[in-house]
This record gives sequence, C-alpha cells and structure tokens, in this order.
Amino acid sequence: MNQEPQNFVDERPMAPIMTLKDWIITMILMIIPVVNLVMLIVWATSKTENPNRKNMALAMLILWAIGIVLYVLIFVLILGMYSGL
Repeated sequence: MNQEPQNFVDERPMAPIMTLKDWIITMILMIIPVVNLVMLIVWATSKTENPNRKNMALAMLILWAIGIVLYVLIFVLILGMYSGL
C-alpha cells in the first residue's frame, strides 16, 4: 500500500517580516519611560499592527501585570510583618 504524500498548505496570509531596523526602533522605544507603556498598549490593541510586534507587546504587558501583582503582594506581606511588631 503506497500512499501519496500530502502537503498541507496554510492558506492564511503571512505577516511581513520585521526587519532589523524595525526591531531596533522597537527596543529603543521600550527603554523610554512612559512611552514604552503607551506604545505597548497601542501595539497590543491595534488591528493593523504586525502580529510579531503585537504578540511581543501582549507578552510584555502580561509580564508587567504579573510583576506589579507580585510587587504589591510582597509589599503587603512585608508591611504586615512590620505592623505586627
């Protein structure tokens, strides 16, 4: 029984590849305070943004949220330890 190989082709359009220049501009914007948060929100919510940059922005926002929650939790725990003295 010989079977013919099946080639599965994804019919979705491919996103354009982000060039090195695009990534350098993205990283420069990420080191500027306040601008980085604004740009992450813009990139994460834009419907026309490159999917690579959009996913990176979503991942960074999720990590920021986790970091803020952990920071507040640790702060509350330390404050609770000192207020119990």
